[in-house]
Formats: sequence, C-alpha cells, structure tokens
Amino acid sequence: MGDEKDAFYVVRKGDVIGVYKNLSDLQALLRTSVGEPAISVFKGYRLAKESEEYLASHGLKNAMYSMDFSDVRDDLFGILIPCPFRQPGSSKDKIIGKNFQEKRMQTEVVASPSFSAAGQQKHAKLDNFLEVPPISSYCPPYMQCSCTLEFDGASKGNPGLAGAGAVLHAGDGSMVFRLREGVGVATNNVAEYRGLILGLKYAIEKGFKHIKVQGDSKLVCMQTQGIWKCKNQNMAELSKIVKELKDQFISFQINHILREGNTEADAQANLAVYLKNGEIQVECDMK
Repeated sequence: MGDEKDAFYVVRKGDVIGVYKNLSDLQALLRTSVGEPAISVFKGYRLAKESEEYLASHGLKNAMYSMDFSDVRDDLFGILIPCPFRQPGSSKDKIIGKNFQEKRMQTEVVASPSFSAAGQQKHAKLDNFLEVPPISSYCPPYMQCSCTLEFDGASKGNPGLAGAGAVLHAGDGSMVFRLREGVGVATNNVAEYRGLILGLKYAIEKGFKHIKVQGDSKLVCMQTQGIWKCKNQNMAELSKIVKELKDQFISFQINHILREGNTEADAQANLAVYLKNGEIQVECDMK
C-alpha cells in the first residue's frame, strides 16, 4: 500500500473517466449520482510525473482530471486497488461463491437506457484494464504480504445449525476481510475447523504469504500445532485440510486465545448460522 497523502481515486461514470485527489469531492459525487449512469470507483497511489504530464496535455489539471476512456493507456494509472465505497444507505454484503472470487467493489446506480453496443465494448475493455491484481502483486517488501487471521465457529445445539466465521487483517492494517459460511448441522468443533479453513483459503486467494492465526478453540489450535492427536475421524479429515493449506504459506503461526479476545470472529460465526450450508459472505473494509 502507498502513503495515503499520495492516494487518488479513479472514477468511471458512463463514458467518462475522472481522477479525484480530494476524498470529500468524491463522496459528494456519490451522494448526488442516484439515477445517473453507473459509477465504479478504484483507488491508486503515486500518480507518476509522466502520467500527470500526459493528463495535462489533454487540458486536465488541478484536483480532478477527466478524459474519454478511449484515450486511456494501459499503463496510465499503474496498479489500482478496489475502493470500497457504497451507495449511501446501503448495507448489503458482498456475497461470493465457493470459488472465493471476490467481485470488485463498485457503487452501482441505475444504468443509462441509451447505453450503446459500442459503449458496452469500451466498458468491457476498461473493466479488463481496471482488473484488480492479487495483494501479492503490489505488496511492498516491508509488509511481506503478512496477515492476521481470527477464526471461530458456532453451533445452536451442538450438534445443530452451525456457522463458521473468520476475520482477516492485512499486515499493515489497511484492509479487513470479514468472512462467514453456513455449515449446516454440525458440532462446535466442526464449525471451528470450518472457520479456520475458510480464513486460510481466503488468505491464500488474496496472495498472503505470512500468517498469524488465533482462535478460542483449544482443540483446533492444539491439533493444528500437532500437540494433540486427532482421535475422531471427522476431525482428522478436517485437520488434514488445514495442514495442506498451512503448508502453502512461507510462515504459519497459530495460537489459542480466550473467548473474550475473539469477539469479531465469533460475531461472524453467529451470523453464518442463518446461511445455507456452503453459502459464503465476504465484507471488505479498506482503511
């Protein structure tokens, strides 16, 4: 991640691309854009001097730049990351399937009815240009692509309707991912393992290489560390999945913590109880 003082926001509104350097101006735009062409917002850092000059050559200067997106060069904005703005008043979660392919964060408004086929092709090209790379592709050396994972599970009946929860923090504190998955009818131990597996899979998907894990399930933590043996066949199978996942990290550490220190993951697990078995929901906050 770059320094926030160097941050800029790339906005697509209809057939126009704009670059904002003032967050308050961008927020004002989002509040007044209901009923207009769809808006997509992305965040970047350190606009190169050459890019500034290129934009200025098109008569664009000061806090906001605007240009037709047919003039956008593939290397103009460098690496962009999704900016998690939502339409004011919206609290809908971003829902993804089991393949963990998270959709780019967008503020969607009503599309223009006069949107042409040529315009659709241009938007498709621009979407490819703005495709967000995994975290590992822009992770600076000092971060070492590290993250912290908190996991938990909940079962209403033990066994009963169960849910798995996880909270993933980027190493520099810039992003927080809240994850939850419906587990169906299961025990607390199964739900706890599923929470750990959910978080590890997502961390791998996002490109993290170093991970510190913590949870309030002593059984899961001890079995993952190899201190306790898996006497139950079901636990042994889940433990095997965890081992395969943790081996994909350069460094892996797991610690048992008290329940009072695991409230965020616990909240996600309890929300997941009401999801269908295998249904996954993900929220992303960017700081």
